[in-house]
Amino acid sequence: MITVSSLNALTNVRHGFFTRNRGVSKGLYASLNCGYGSGDVAEAVTRNRARAVTEIEMPPEALVTVHQCHSNKVVEVDKPWPHSQAPEVDGMVTSAPRVVLGILTADCAPVLFVDPKARVIGAAHAGWRGALGGVLDNTVEAMERLGAKRRDILAGIGPCIAQRSYEVGPEFPAAFLEEDEANQMFFAKARKEEHFLFDLPGYVAKRLVRVGVTEVMPTPCDTCREEDRFFSYRRSVTKGEADYGRMLSVIALER
Repeated sequence: MITVSSLNALTNVRHGFFTRNRGVSKGLYASLNCGYGSGDVAEAVTRNRARAVTEIEMPPEALVTVHQCHSNKVVEVDKPWPHSQAPEVDGMVTSAPRVVLGILTADCAPVLFVDPKARVIGAAHAGWRGALGGVLDNTVEAMERLGAKRRDILAGIGPCIAQRSYEVGPEFPAAFLEEDEANQMFFAKARKEEHFLFDLPGYVAKRLVRVGVTEVMPTPCDTCREEDRFFSYRRSVTKGEADYGRMLSVIALER
């Protein structure tokens, strides 16, 4: 489990960005696969989720996840729901204690939020499409509706694909440059002609700062290249594998 220092210092908050290790799944999903959307055995996924939530000293039944769809939609959570009833959104917020917000990723950026003064937390799934579409902005706004203030919000960006591994085609930068010409800074030339390397965590950090989150903590990881630590959609495609697992990132208020 990976944590960030500023969130560790908070006495009322539990959080963690889990790696792929210390689970029960086998084969392509070895070993802490927490995604029911994979082809893994559902019982193994359930056991892995329980193991992860127990690591932050919360009960497994407190975990809340959603059907992530690369949108900018955010929902307020009052209490856990059955997985079959999870809404199709990519962000969650709550002020309820002992509700564990969980985000699943395999290259996209999991982002965990907390306003320790207002005791409001949030979690977002930020792939390029969701980040560009405003899921981070909308998560901050949803936290504000619960009493948070953006100047007091701390955010941790979990393990995701690094720029050196994220090659994109010639058409990819257009939407980012249309939003802001300064986004050119997040694209470096790739070896392949007219291709680029995209800095997803850098762009996520910029969006957070732009909406007024002043303390943003990244984790220096590369899910694509660190095969022994992380699942990766891009790596699985490159290797011609049939499927891939998902990592879990969580945050909860103790009381």
